[in-house]
Amino acid sequence: MKSVRVVAGMLLGILFSTAVFAATPRIGDFKHYVDAFNAHDQELYPAAIRNADAWAFLRENIPVFECPDKTMEEIYYFRWWTYRKHIKETPDGYIITEFLPDVHWAGKYNSINCAAALHFYEGRWLRDPKYLDDYAVFWLHKGGSLRSYSFWIADALWNRYLVTGDAREVKELFPDLIDNYQEWEKTHQDANGLFWQLDVRDGMEVPIGDNSRKPGYRPTINSYMFADAQAIANIADLLGRADVAREFRAKADALKQLVQEKLWDKDAQFFKFIPVRPNATLSAGRELIGYTPWYVNLPDPGFEAAWKQLMDPKGFYAPYGLTTAEQRSPDFKVAYTGHECQWNGPSWPFSTSVTLTAMANLLNNYQQSVVSKRDYFDILSIYTKSQHIKRDDGTVTPWIDENLNPYTGEWLARKIMLTWTKPRIVERGKDYNHSTYNDLIISGLVGLRPRDDNTVEVNPLLPEGTWDYFFLDKVEYHGHILTILYDRTGERYGMGRGLRVMADGMEIAGSPTLGRVSGSLPQAR
Repeated sequence: MKSVRVVAGMLLGILFSTAVFAATPRIGDFKHYVDAFNAHDQELYPAAIRNADAWAFLRENIPVFECPDKTMEEIYYFRWWTYRKHIKETPDGYIITEFLPDVHWAGKYNSINCAAALHFYEGRWLRDPKYLDDYAVFWLHKGGSLRSYSFWIADALWNRYLVTGDAREVKELFPDLIDNYQEWEKTHQDANGLFWQLDVRDGMEVPIGDNSRKPGYRPTINSYMFADAQAIANIADLLGRADVAREFRAKADALKQLVQEKLWDKDAQFFKFIPVRPNATLSAGRELIGYTPWYVNLPDPGFEAAWKQLMDPKGFYAPYGLTTAEQRSPDFKVAYTGHECQWNGPSWPFSTSVTLTAMANLLNNYQQSVVSKRDYFDILSIYTKSQHIKRDDGTVTPWIDENLNPYTGEWLARKIMLTWTKPRIVERGKDYNHSTYNDLIISGLVGLRPRDDNTVEVNPLLPEGTWDYFFLDKVEYHGHILTILYDRTGERYGMGRGLRVMADGMEIAGSPTLGRVSGSLPQAR
């Protein structure tokens, strides 16, 4: 009887889906974006999937997204188009690159692990799993330089599993993830229990304060190691390894307490770093990395006052992106001389995307009134606006690069490198794969919150009254296809007013307004 009900439900879902989706957008409706990206592009460093094949790849692999903000919609497809460029086929399988041209500080096959965790967070929404399957094995088995930079690989693989629902790879790589964690403990954990890292090995050269090229107990590395310990414990649960789960949860708990006790500045109300030297104290200025603990849900309730600085123009708020140091700091600068990759003021998409993920976690998992959905949408909109360039003929087109002037939107490292007389790499930072964007749309703005159970949870961070509609479709999730849509009037998609969530064409959750909803996945497909 149960199987009959399931089959009947599926048939009704198919009929319902056929009627509904006649009025909803299809992936082909957005091909014009890819055509325009190709037309404006100088394909300097082609990889596995050339521009000519970009549309065919995207059509089969990415979720459909429609919204009334056509700039945000365009950048959504642009960032998938650029991510595709970084899929590189090697003798050891596919990897995801950070730079398109070869750079001398990279490892095997031009791989760099600095933003590799973000590659997993972003790429987990691709329908074909082979690219990230290969990429995970590359780092742990095929010669990837796993600890050149901070890299929260266990957390990244766990969060990918939360989307795919396929635990095969995290189980197979479980011993390697433990080995990696233990190596970090041997080389970067001091007797006080905290992990240290160089700013440059966090990918953050020339920060404010007494930190440049010196080891410090940074909020970044300690948050990442907390997250990896949590992830290893979670994977141990899947394997029935209660002993390992207890061990690594204890490690995570200890790090949580140390970060909250040692790296929290009670006067500044902010997480900061401490230099590794005798009698060192917390740094003077606030840096955007102080929000990294929320990126991995580390803080207990009670530290939310730090978020007051986010929307403050003397803090981190600027018209073209969050500044990497607070603007009131005497060390804050936006320099066109010196090192091209300074983290003492310029806006970095890397840090902005980490902070937006942290903000989404704050808005979903904490009770606070310091920042709101409106603030999230504001920062996301600024981030969207920043991903453009004004070309020589005056046209403005989508662009992603290394860092930018937070007041003018000019791509800063690119501008500096254009003045160099020494040999340089042509457009080194073009299409830079060092941040997320589409994950912020899917898990943040639209609000699909990945979980390890049979429940689909959706909590849009779109402020009520901002848009009349949005539509996200063809989201591969736990072996099902999800559709999430919002229609304020009910007239655009013809399904009634409000928020609706469907799995394989069957509605599983809904609300007449924008708010948190949840429903169960069908038992059979």
